[in-house]
Amino acid sequence: MIHVVRMTVSQWGVRVPARQGEGMRQALIREGALDASLKLIRDGDTLILPVLAEREGAEWFEFDAHPGREPLPRHELVGGIAIMQEDDPGEAQKLLASRPSLHTVVFAEGEVHGEYRTREFRVLAGRPTTRTQVTEHGFTFNVDLAGAYFSARLSTERQRILAQVREGEIILDMFAGVGPFAITLARPASLVVASDLNPKAIGLMLENIAGNRVPNVLPMLADARHLSRILPWKFDRIVMNLPLSGTEFLADALQLCRPGGAIHFYSLISAEGEHVARVQELGGSVTSERVVRSYSPGQWHAVYDIRVC
Repeated sequence: MIHVVRMTVSQWGVRVPARQGEGMRQALIREGALDASLKLIRDGDTLILPVLAEREGAEWFEFDAHPGREPLPRHELVGGIAIMQEDDPGEAQKLLASRPSLHTVVFAEGEVHGEYRTREFRVLAGRPTTRTQVTEHGFTFNVDLAGAYFSARLSTERQRILAQVREGEIILDMFAGVGPFAITLARPASLVVASDLNPKAIGLMLENIAGNRVPNVLPMLADARHLSRILPWKFDRIVMNLPLSGTEFLADALQLCRPGGAIHFYSLISAEGEHVARVQELGGSVTSERVVRSYSPGQWHAVYDIRVC
């Protein structure tokens, strides 16, 4: 008698209606995000597709492994770079060989820190670089993981906010990094001011503005604490993507936003409604609060949509 050993693997998965399954599967393949070593799960009229890294809406599931296909180590993809969760050069080589689009595999040696929002990486396999190019919804962004903050996981958020922007808005991105929010929101806007304190981020942003041919983004090397004294405008919409310490700048944002304007405030939270009282105290009202992703046990990366009263 032959005994078949069923190998199951805990991995991130995204749930989609069955009728959209093939389209989503092909999109994940093009993105390099589908974990082809695992079988999809059929659950009634939905499918659960295994993905290589955490993304919006993803949850942990137990997948069956395809016979003969060894599961890849857990990682996050940013352009042609894979960020591994374990410091394992052998697994890094396996990961590098798994897909032609990868040129480098790195291990993050710490969390995002400092006023420039940077992080240390060690190259485990491939080219010795932390620089790559990310394609997102028709835009191309030059990114240096060690030099300036960038989160590929906020791609869906950028599209969500873009859907809310009205023609001719004046927008402020207070912590713009290499410019993904600013450049994405620029088409319907009349002006987007993109500020950051990190000179390397501004340098990359200039490359991205030119590369994407966006004429109405104004980059500024500035401390967000001084923007209310520098800028002559009241903004229709403000993006605040500084999860670790954004609460320090809420008062400045409300001062810079016109009455009736919108603020999208990203923060790490430990409980639902954590910042609601502070927003109300400063003269705003929270119209929605949603979790973008889990960050660590007991902490979530959330976004508050705020209306200025």
